[in-house]
Amino acid sequence: IISGTFHTYASTNTMGKGGQSVQSSSRNDIKTTKDGHWVSPYNPLDPKAPALPSKGEIKAVIPKECFERSYFHSMYFVARDTALAAGCVYIAHQTLSTDVPADLASVDALKWFLGWNTYAFWMGCILTGHWVLAHECGHGAFSPSQTFNDFWGFIMHQALLVPYFAWQYSHAKHHRRTNNTMDGESHVPNSKDEMGLKNGVERHGGYAAIHEAIGDGPFAMLQIFAHLVIGWPLYLMGLASTGRLGNDGKPLDGAVIDHYRPWSKMFPSKLRFKIALSTIGVIASWVGLYFAAQEYGALPVTLWYMGPLMWNQAWLVLYTWLQHNDPSVPQYGPDEWTWVKGALSTIDRPYGIFDFFHHKIGSTHVAHHLFHEMPFYKADVATAAIKAYLEPKGLYNYDPTPWYMAMWRVAKTCHYIDDLEGIQYYKSLEDIPLSKDLKKD
Repeated sequence: IISGTFHTYASTNTMGKGGQSVQSSSRNDIKTTKDGHWVSPYNPLDPKAPALPSKGEIKAVIPKECFERSYFHSMYFVARDTALAAGCVYIAHQTLSTDVPADLASVDALKWFLGWNTYAFWMGCILTGHWVLAHECGHGAFSPSQTFNDFWGFIMHQALLVPYFAWQYSHAKHHRRTNNTMDGESHVPNSKDEMGLKNGVERHGGYAAIHEAIGDGPFAMLQIFAHLVIGWPLYLMGLASTGRLGNDGKPLDGAVIDHYRPWSKMFPSKLRFKIALSTIGVIASWVGLYFAAQEYGALPVTLWYMGPLMWNQAWLVLYTWLQHNDPSVPQYGPDEWTWVKGALSTIDRPYGIFDFFHHKIGSTHVAHHLFHEMPFYKADVATAAIKAYLEPKGLYNYDPTPWYMAMWRVAKTCHYIDDLEGIQYYKSLEDIPLSKDLKKD
């Protein structure tokens, strides 16, 4: 049963990506592996793969009003999300204390711990709405005026320690080079050599050795921790998940492309003033937090701000991670990549109640990657039109798997690709023989 609908599968199976047996549904043509996992309907390695439409052909099926941007409509959502945040703070202020209970083994201590963690989760969830709105500003989808967009985007992102103009540029590159193994940006896949594999099967260090040492489940948990807890700051510092080429198109050769230095190879020289302005804004935010800690104490600042911030960062990384990664979704080397191929490698997923808080950024992500200038409050209408056009062609990716189950699957299966050229699919370290087994052979 998927999304409340019964599906009858054809009796004949075909071999899918990675050698998995793939079944096709007789209704809605939903494909799954033998163990029930969703599979992308598009396989560019299939000789019968459909021809891809142009961006213009896809745009032609979307109602023109979907591209109309409204100052009032966008600012309404800023006010709505701010009111939700204020309400969350008010409830926490009325029910919680920042003083640690004297007896840490008491029921009161348990209530204190659960209370502040509940606040952190929901406040982080609400603030992710502000983050999405600032992201809209960076894309130019917030209003017809980019000056207006940058003003509000700068305020909302800098308040969340995001260097607005720097990330605006790197995220635009993520859209320009989606699923490009060389020049992509954010969640660029590791090669087998970078994972510590020699000859494709021998573990000689790195993540491959860690995986062997701790096992499948713990390694998947490590993947989730690395992405959701430390992934965002590492990415901003240029230490993880960046592309392999600088803004000049040349290999980085070990250079770090962070989001803070105006002279970072991430950015063209014409953006140096804006990058510096973003960095100054982040520094100013940290200075404000320092003085707040001096005035009120480090613990209250951590409880009121840092806890929600960590959940906010976890959500934004989760979306980018899950909307572009699956063992059945291709990654393209420069020799195979095109903009349409990259954009159509995006996946829509259901997020339940979180769609309300996060402005449907995960359930309408295909439309967003095709037309980033489209305001989010029109994306559901556009998604319906895109789905009606692409799905019969076998070109629309919608995985009905609940997001938390999809996260676990991606953490267990999307570890590396064989090469940086051609059409590649994610592979899993779980399929690599252990060193002790190779020695026996």
